[in-house]
Amino acid sequence: MAGVITYIKESFEELKNHVSWTPWPEAQRLTIIVAVFSIIFSLAIWGVDSVFSRAVKAYFELLS
Repeated sequence: MAGVITYIKESFEELKNHVSWTPWPEAQRLTIIVAVFSIIFSLAIWGVDSVFSRAVKAYFELLS
């Protein structure tokens, strides 16, 4: 158990003193960019899924 506590303390020390953090305005800007591209990508996947769904439905209607 002491090993886990030592590991956590050393991890926090590493994060506090040895990690270079992105400045807050840049982090906000990058977060917005990621959110916008995630929305665009999800809409594109939804569109392709809708087209394939209709194509498969039409195919099976042709067979029956």
